[in-house]
Amino acid sequence: MDTPISPPRGADRVSAAREWLLIAAMLTVTWLPLACVGVVLLAAAAFGDLWPMLGLPLIWILVNALRAVGSRDPLPGRAARPEDEPELAELVRDVAARLSFDGPLLVRIVPLPMAALGRTKVSGVRSHVLLLGLPLLRALTTAQLVAVVGHELAHEQHIRDRRTSLLLSARGMLAQPLEGRFRPLAPLAAPLLRASQPPAWHTESAADADAARLAGTTAMCEALELTGLVVAAFDGLAERWLSDLAANQTYPQDFYDAFDAALRDPLVRHRSARTAAEDDAIDPYAMADHPPLAERMSALPHVEGASVYGTRPLALRGAAVIENWCVEQLAGLEDWRDAGGPGTAGKDRRPRRGRDRYDPPQPVRLLDLDPDRLHTPADAEALLVLQSATLQAAPQQALTAALDAIADGSWPRLARRIEPGLRWIPAAARPTASRDVMAGAVGNSLLGMLREVGWTYTSRWLSTVLTAPDGTVVDLYDLLVAAVDSGDPAPVRALLQRAGIEEAESV
Repeated sequence: MDTPISPPRGADRVSAAREWLLIAAMLTVTWLPLACVGVVLLAAAAFGDLWPMLGLPLIWILVNALRAVGSRDPLPGRAARPEDEPELAELVRDVAARLSFDGPLLVRIVPLPMAALGRTKVSGVRSHVLLLGLPLLRALTTAQLVAVVGHELAHEQHIRDRRTSLLLSARGMLAQPLEGRFRPLAPLAAPLLRASQPPAWHTESAADADAARLAGTTAMCEALELTGLVVAAFDGLAERWLSDLAANQTYPQDFYDAFDAALRDPLVRHRSARTAAEDDAIDPYAMADHPPLAERMSALPHVEGASVYGTRPLALRGAAVIENWCVEQLAGLEDWRDAGGPGTAGKDRRPRRGRDRYDPPQPVRLLDLDPDRLHTPADAEALLVLQSATLQAAPQQALTAALDAIADGSWPRLARRIEPGLRWIPAAARPTASRDVMAGAVGNSLLGMLREVGWTYTSRWLSTVLTAPDGTVVDLYDLLVAAVDSGDPAPVRALLQRAGIEEAESV
């Protein structure tokens, strides 16, 4: 029988020392800009005899510090009290008990597809608050929900020690400035984030394993896949619905029913799964706290599913009230009321700029709208952008120039002319972003041309999937992404010939 090899004595101490050094280095780099500003101010005051001027920045720092300490934002979401949602409360209690998770635990439902566990104080008592997104509650089966809740509670237990908690906090502070356009700290921050990523991923994998032991490996895998799919679909569809309807002073009364219907569309699921996988693969600065999906699933222990958990979503007692509240939050109806809408408590408050205080958003039903209302407007604007970027006067000439750029490999320059903001994207993520810009610009332009010759929308929810008059279904986005990736626009040109759309020689 083989004897397991024990780690060398002192290995844990070496690992701990390395993590403490990483924490110190990340905090140092995080505070470096403020330290530089302080040195400049001190130098200016010393050599310019401007010591009294230092009082202003010191007062500003003190006021902001006191404000941060004294202010306490209200808890996000809507409370799911045990007396109102006994089934959900029992599920959370069961998971907490099986994980030996102790301490007060609040459950709140939020409108967005997310699951998170945070810390708060209630009447001076340290508590935890579990946030569960309504889209996930509606999409996940009970077993999958157990896996998600189990992961969040288990993760908190794996980061309770001071060193791990500080390491994750330092990572978050260091990563935050890298999300903007101006990233002067990137050369220093990226190596530190890369070095601190393995211990962060270890806590996630350990929490995944604990959750799999509760709900079963199959349920855990399904929960991981479905969560990524729901988030990608929400970002790709739901955000556009809300913004388009808000522009017309309306809001989607049946938002979650429509979103559920979209998730049942195989085309939407395929597109969302692809988007989630691409987002999972792009991590230019090692900022991701979770391992890639495939790695997370392959690391799970094999555990049979528990038969006590159901295969349908958990029914909420107050589902209608919760749904209405979440829709109001997404549509900003609370903001309108606070701005002084009729019959509200905020009558003497100033309404938001550009919004009539006497004209509240009107409810509409997405499922009752003409399907064309849910599709992204194609043609005119997209064609003008492509014509301007290619310096061509006619739509067919612009399309030919774009396809020629794909063929000769000069399309990245064309993509930057179409979307100048690409230069602000990190270099490692720029090729994928440029490809998406190129595919989107050509696809939206081609969409209008195909619609004019009788092609119709295949899906109520996606604008780039069309059905030809002969019944053939084509996903323009997939077709163009493949063309850009391979540098071969021949399949796109074959599609144009089949549709009877003639290219024009570019000038």
